[in-house]
Amino acid sequence: MVREKKIILLAGPSASGKSKLAVHLAKNLNVDIINADSMQVYKEISVLSSRPTSNDLNIVKHHLYGFNSVRKAFSTGRWLKMTTNKINQLWSKNRTAIIVGGTGLYFKALTDGLVEIPDIPINLRKKIRELHKKIGQKNFFVKLTKLDPLVKQFLSPSDSHRSMRAYEVKKFTNKSFFLFANETKSKFEKKNFKKLFINIPRVLSHKKVDERVEKMFKEGAVEEVKKFLQMEVNKELSSNKIIGIKEIKDYIEGRATLGKTKELIKLKTRQYIKRQFTWARGHMRSWNMIYSPNFNDLFKQALEKIS
Repeated sequence: MVREKKIILLAGPSASGKSKLAVHLAKNLNVDIINADSMQVYKEISVLSSRPTSNDLNIVKHHLYGFNSVRKAFSTGRWLKMTTNKINQLWSKNRTAIIVGGTGLYFKALTDGLVEIPDIPINLRKKIRELHKKIGQKNFFVKLTKLDPLVKQFLSPSDSHRSMRAYEVKKFTNKSFFLFANETKSKFEKKNFKKLFINIPRVLSHKKVDERVEKMFKEGAVEEVKKFLQMEVNKELSSNKIIGIKEIKDYIEGRATLGKTKELIKLKTRQYIKRQFTWARGHMRSWNMIYSPNFNDLFKQALEKIS
């Protein structure tokens, strides 16, 4: 009997228990797991990115974890291509996967398609990011709408990432990002997706972040950053933006105490979680929101929504 061709998407903010739920679901449904976290792709960063444990990796087949060097760039486009290929491979074997992570842009690329735009020169991208930093998102968005009025139809004024992207696209191609976006389609049908978002209460997520950061330091976060610094990674690469690298670097070099470093990492993670919730409100309205403080109840909720 041929299985229904479905793709299970499991998203949620950092420290919401996505990985644990994904492993239990994958084991129950006899499916694989594909990573959708932009920081967990890096080979040399396992502690700071909270990559699945070796035990979890042994229970269920995992894909796209810890394979890309921090010295090499990794894009949403490359993730989408690799994930699409992996899904099609699994489908050809009458199998499927749970795609799990906290990178909203990856999920959007998979469900809506990725806008195919010519490569923007690094110097132009850098110049636009410096402008954004200098004038702030509010003023930048006003400037963007004057350059490309069509963006008002599809962009939220608070979406800084896509605002900068739209600005650089218009500057480089003289074509509106909106027109590129309109030509974009997913490689899959909407009916293929079963979409779940762990809607953990903010207060509880903050508590879990505190616990996770303490655990990271016990598991060797400082040593991991020392090795990263020895690699002399290009400052323009995204791997430098992993929460904890800059903060621990300051600790190693004597500019911050251990206590201050931990608190700053916790703060930065909470701020990141806030952005993840904001993204979900804007881009994941069609997703099934699930949550329970009891894991068994959460597991049952997830199974019901998938079936």
